[in-house]
Amino acid sequence: MEKLSCIEAKKMDLVDYLFSLGHQPVKIRGNDYWYCSPLRNEKTASFKVNRNLNVWYDHSLQKGGNLVDFGILFHRCSISELLQKLGQQNILSFQNSKPLDHSASLPSAGEKGKIIVMDTRQDIKFSGLKGYLEYRRIPVEIANRFCKEVDFLLYDRKYTVIGFQNSAGGFELRSANFKGSSSPKDVTELGQDLSKEIIVFEGFMDFLSYQAIHHAKFILQPQQQINFLILNSIGFLEKMKPKLERYPSIRLYLDCDKKGREVTTDALALSDKYRDESLVYENYKDLNEYLMKGQHEIIQSQSRGKKLSR
Repeated sequence: MEKLSCIEAKKMDLVDYLFSLGHQPVKIRGNDYWYCSPLRNEKTASFKVNRNLNVWYDHSLQKGGNLVDFGILFHRCSISELLQKLGQQNILSFQNSKPLDHSASLPSAGEKGKIIVMDTRQDIKFSGLKGYLEYRRIPVEIANRFCKEVDFLLYDRKYTVIGFQNSAGGFELRSANFKGSSSPKDVTELGQDLSKEIIVFEGFMDFLSYQAIHHAKFILQPQQQINFLILNSIGFLEKMKPKLERYPSIRLYLDCDKKGREVTTDALALSDKYRDESLVYENYKDLNEYLMKGQHEIIQSQSRGKKLSR
C-alpha cells in the first residue's frame, strides 16, 4: 500500500488511532478525551485529546501536537517511517463507518467503554476489510466461511470490522487498526468428535492461515473431519486442558513469543498427546506472519520435535 502524506495522516481521528493501539479514554468531558498516557507509565490520566481540534497534550511531559507528532514519539521513528507504517496498516479503513452524531448522548453509564455489537452480515464486503485480509494473505472466501462483517458501537461511534464468533456468542473483532472483542469472551470450538485429533490455535488469524495453507487438502477432505480449538486468549488453554486431554492427539499452533513458548513447554511436559507445531514457523511470530512472508511450503510436522525440510 502507498505511503500516506502528512496532510492525510494529520486528518486521521486521534481517538480512533489511539483505540487502534489499544488505548481507551478513562473519561470523556465534551470534546476532551482523557487517557493514561500512551507515552509513559501513569495511573492518573493526564493525556488529553481534543476531538474537535484533533490534537493531543500530555500535561506531565508538557508536549502536544497532532497525530504525526504523537506517532513519531510513540513509535520512536522518523516522519517518513511513520507515514509508511500508517499506509501499510491501511489505517484509513476506519473511515468506512460514518461517525454518529456527536450531539447524541453516549451509551448509559453501565455501557461506557463497552463494545456493543449492532449488526452482523454473512459476507465481508467492505473494501477496507478485504484489503486487510489481502495484507494478511487470507482469501476472502475462507474468511467468509468462518467470519462475519460486524458493526459495533463504542462510546458514540460506529465501526465496521471482521468478526469471529466464539462458542459463547461473543466476537473477536479485527481490522487494520483495531483488535478487540465483545462480551462474553470465550474460546471457539469447531467439531466435537473426541475420537479425532484436535488442532489448537492461539488466535483466529492463525486458524484462518491454517485454512489458507491447507485449502487444497480441505477441498478433498472437508475440515469437518478435524476438530479445532481457537483459544482467542492463551489464558483459556488451562481451563480447556481437561477436555483437550480426552482427545488422542493435540496439535499446538501457539505464538513463538515468550508466553506462547512457556505454555507450549508446559503442555509438552504434561502429556505425550501434545505436539508442538510451532517448529514449522519457529523464525516467525506466529503462523500468520509465516504465511504473510510466503513461507508456507511446509504442511505439517510428522512428530513432536521433528523439523521438516523445505
